[in-house]
Amino acid sequence: MEAPPGLDLSQPPFDLLDAAGRQRLAATVDMGFHPRGTTLITAGAPSDHVVVVLKGEVHAFDLDGAGHERRFADYASGDLLGAWAVMAGRARHSYRADTDVVSFLIPAAVFRQLLADYPAFAAWFREGLEVKGQLARRGRDSDLAELMVTPVGAAQLAPVVRVPASTGIAAAAARLREARVDCLLVDDPAHPEPGVVTRTDLLDALARDGRPLDAPVGPLASRPLVAQQTTDVLFQALATMAERRVERVAVRDGATVVGTLGMAEVLAHYAGHSHLITLRLARARTLEDVAEAARDMPRLVRMLHAQGVRMPALMELVSALNSRILARLYDVLVPEPARQQACLLVLGSEGRREQLLRTDQDNALVLADDADPAVFEAAMARFSAWLAEIGYPPCPGGVMVSNPHWRMTAAQWRARLQGWRLPADAQAAMDLAITLDARPVAGNPALFQPLEAQLLALGGDEHLLHTMARAVLRFDAPLSLFGRLRPDERGLDLKRGGVFPIVHGLRCLALQHGIAHRNSFARCEALVQAGALDAALGRDVAQALAVLQRMRLDAQLATLDAGGVPDNRLQPDTLRRLDRELLRDALRVVRAFQQHVRLAFHLVE
Repeated sequence: MEAPPGLDLSQPPFDLLDAAGRQRLAATVDMGFHPRGTTLITAGAPSDHVVVVLKGEVHAFDLDGAGHERRFADYASGDLLGAWAVMAGRARHSYRADTDVVSFLIPAAVFRQLLADYPAFAAWFREGLEVKGQLARRGRDSDLAELMVTPVGAAQLAPVVRVPASTGIAAAAARLREARVDCLLVDDPAHPEPGVVTRTDLLDALARDGRPLDAPVGPLASRPLVAQQTTDVLFQALATMAERRVERVAVRDGATVVGTLGMAEVLAHYAGHSHLITLRLARARTLEDVAEAARDMPRLVRMLHAQGVRMPALMELVSALNSRILARLYDVLVPEPARQQACLLVLGSEGRREQLLRTDQDNALVLADDADPAVFEAAMARFSAWLAEIGYPPCPGGVMVSNPHWRMTAAQWRARLQGWRLPADAQAAMDLAITLDARPVAGNPALFQPLEAQLLALGGDEHLLHTMARAVLRFDAPLSLFGRLRPDERGLDLKRGGVFPIVHGLRCLALQHGIAHRNSFARCEALVQAGALDAALGRDVAQALAVLQRMRLDAQLATLDAGGVPDNRLQPDTLRRLDRELLRDALRVVRAFQQHVRLAFHLVE
């Protein structure tokens, strides 16, 4: 049976039903007419129908303690209301017609049966932003679907190299070089399972912890071993690495460890065997080699996004590759004797590991106090120029290592951080904000460690925190008073009205509570664990940020396809109905989070 004219069952959430379910719905749906001023559904009461608006406008409202109406959302053609009243037996809100309204009425009994018969349809109504986002991605075209079933065992695994726990750091480093691997399994009689120690663990032990070269590696090993089975698919390994924040996992065949798998090998499969970005970077010896590998980054982002990779995982993977690109450029451009006399930092979204498509260069350099500034002046001028050449535009604000303002000795950086305790202007406050996200990617990370501690100590300055947090409220979420999307003539600016308030709010709260994480999702999780953010709001904030980032990337890729220059804007009329609802939900979360920040820092309107 055909659906009544005007009821599009191919759109969300009805596209989550199969043909039989849509036919059942079409056979039972009725038409309704509601004169202006009619209350369609009353708060606290059940509803005999789920209502889909065909024509006209409806508003939702609650009553305050004094019996006054508080209007908070508007609904128009295509919007659905009353689902909760049918599912729970009582409505959360009241709904009144602002105009004469024509609607489709889905009988409550039919709707409840569809919920029981179609779990995905039920999840759309019962779950939060995260599940709705997953359902929104269903059916997206992908020419790489077969990679979702590629087994881990089909990848080119690195060999297993084992050492006893008593092996010294220097001997372990030599073993890594000899075997050309990135990690060692450490056997310790005190533990039934091996641990793992990576090249980074050894470097941190020497540079950060000051351990001697002959110190045993046993205490450095991470346990329990993060592992995948050879029968798992590569995407599972990718998700494991992102969620556990590791760049390599062990691979087991049953109980036996048969190799290790890193992000490079997984990404190689996703990016196609002819474009192995990470392997090409590892082999790069010239600037042209680095540039050629880097130019494939947009293609990689497009492919991973087409696979439906979660935003946090995709951003982390892209940032890992960007870090490798920057590190290779640094190594090629800085003479070897001078490399350890400086530390290259990435700032802002790159520092938070939240970069997707290339945006402005945001980087800085910490020089040893006895370093030759002339060497780095020339090298960093070429560094910024080469980044621009391979697609990383110069920062309009000059936040680049070629700018002496962002290339200073450790002593000069310490003095600047001390001066930032009382930002004199908005630019100083923004400089501090992006520096709080700083992450070392090349050179000598030990030069940054004292500065990192000094940055965290700024969290004890209440006046500074208050000044910084005010920026969270600078931009309103682009929603009308009644919850409609509110674009300007150029569309919606997702960064200004959505991403920035979340990212900067989490940054300020993390600084206030002494949380050292840089990534926004990690900051959010840590704030919840510290009791500084309500668990439900924390979950919604993380999900809202992922939704906003996904929609921004969708819009940027579409702009690239049209031959334009990507920005942060989105045209709401290009969105599917489900995506419009997701966006509205995400922006409502932004508003709620801004209110949390207002209260946390005692900000006055």
